[in-house]
Amino acid sequence: MKNILLKTMSSFFIFCIFLLSVIPQVNAQVPEITNETANLLRSAKIHVLDQTANPVNFTLPLLGGGNAELSSYKGKIVILNFWATWCPPCRAEMPSMETLYQRFKNEGLEILAVDIGEDTGTVRNFIQNSKYTFPVLLDSSGRVSRTYGIQAIPTSFILDRGGKIIAKVTGSIHWDTPQAFSAFEALLTADN
Repeated sequence: MKNILLKTMSSFFIFCIFLLSVIPQVNAQVPEITNETANLLRSAKIHVLDQTANPVNFTLPLLGGGNAELSSYKGKIVILNFWATWCPPCRAEMPSMETLYQRFKNEGLEILAVDIGEDTGTVRNFIQNSKYTFPVLLDSSGRVSRTYGIQAIPTSFILDRGGKIIAKVTGSIHWDTPQAFSAFEALLTADN
């Protein structure tokens, strides 16, 4: 009887060790959003990543003065958008980004528009003339865009409240569609 009990306990112990070693790996592969939210993002033409990713932290100058550090936006849903004033698709999507920003900025959405390689005056004139209010960061040297592997603009990453990249958009989309509104509402109201 003692041997049977020891074998059972030994088997149970091995099973528990197995579970502890497998569970973190399984969780690391599952995006930190629900299937419903992922489907809403997809319906808005936003590519949901198979695995969340840790973004590379950076600090860049803000167009209005001062600096912005990506990690300081943890706790918010962030659209990290790489763009330039000379890029027609970038310019085309910005009005819809502003609409999305106005709708959800008080609920925890932040848009960080990272201009690549342009001088401050060019960017300032464009933003002021267009009356955009989301933060604009200046990647004058292109260092951050190279770090993120940006090959086409606009390119946008969506970060969850935990600061993880959960989705990516290459090219311009309409950020102010009912599908996009539903997707961001789901992201912003999800428990974290």
